[in-house]
Amino acid sequence: MEKLRIGMVGAGNICHAHLSAYRHDPRVEIVAICDIDFDRCNRTADEFGIPNRYKSVHEMVADKALNLQAGDVCVWNCAHAECSIACLDAGLDTLCEKPMAMNAKEAEAMLEASKRNGKLLMLGFVTRFATDSKIAKDFIDKGLLGDIYYSKATYIRRNGNPGGWFCDKERSGGGPLIDIGVHPLDLTRYLMGNPEPVSVYAVTSDLLHTERAQLKTSVGWHPEGADPKKDKCTVESNAVGIIRYANGASTLLECAYALNGETRNERSLFGTKGGICLRADPYLFTGDTLFHDDVGRTDFPGGSFADMQRSLKRLSDLPGNYRVYPGHEGSTTLDYERRVNPYMRQGSAR
Repeated sequence: MEKLRIGMVGAGNICHAHLSAYRHDPRVEIVAICDIDFDRCNRTADEFGIPNRYKSVHEMVADKALNLQAGDVCVWNCAHAECSIACLDAGLDTLCEKPMAMNAKEAEAMLEASKRNGKLLMLGFVTRFATDSKIAKDFIDKGLLGDIYYSKATYIRRNGNPGGWFCDKERSGGGPLIDIGVHPLDLTRYLMGNPEPVSVYAVTSDLLHTERAQLKTSVGWHPEGADPKKDKCTVESNAVGIIRYANGASTLLECAYALNGETRNERSLFGTKGGICLRADPYLFTGDTLFHDDVGRTDFPGGSFADMQRSLKRLSDLPGNYRVYPGHEGSTTLDYERRVNPYMRQGSAR
């Protein structure tokens, strides 16, 4: 089997996540890597056995002897456009980490380069491919939620400012909105059918800039070389907005690096027939029924169970099986031999 030959652009934190995943995919081969920090480039290349190392994306894609077919862009947000366009102009299909770019002008230039060269440009919105997202899409496509008219896109950290370049607006372009908020925002809009936005109202706050020294808990993760107590922070600490779409639907967005409240990561969609909330323990709501994967055994009214059962057939592709048992009083009971929740987590590519 011929392998896809990939060149890595960037050797930092997220690059390691990509390379760890590639290690388990026999269809790809990482043949080259580049980084402006050449010492870091060599360390990462040594760790993952990458033979060819370069100091810039332009140097790497110019080496035709590599016979590259695809580029994987894992650099600071401020370089997403430059590096992606360089890969596309070199004739490479390109995966770029989220967010797409620093602004709409850069994003449009990337899209134009993709069209100009006839090459694929894909963004790292990985939550679209999580198992719970696929099941939700199945429910929606079968009409179980009806017409979706409202959604909530929420990603809140109580104390989660990572510091480093993430909080330097010149390199990141923004804080929690452009870093973590883009995930629930992308997924909810995708599941709603990608409606066209017509207006946005939003506010931000920067009152909780850095890791608060008085707290007993730590952030838990920092990028390489970060010192949150010393690094400058020029991005927002939280953001909230309401997006209205051309079809009349709307989305409420909430995201934060730091907020004196509960840590939450949820994507909720509400339709005329039902609603769904995707989180660590997903829920599906109808007018008179709750499906909750943490319960293990749940009753459905007989009228809607057939469609629900067909949708849940997707789970047969996952480890473990489920059984259907006769119910009572016009309902049917679904019993999982294994709980769904572990497979929800396995479905996310990081």
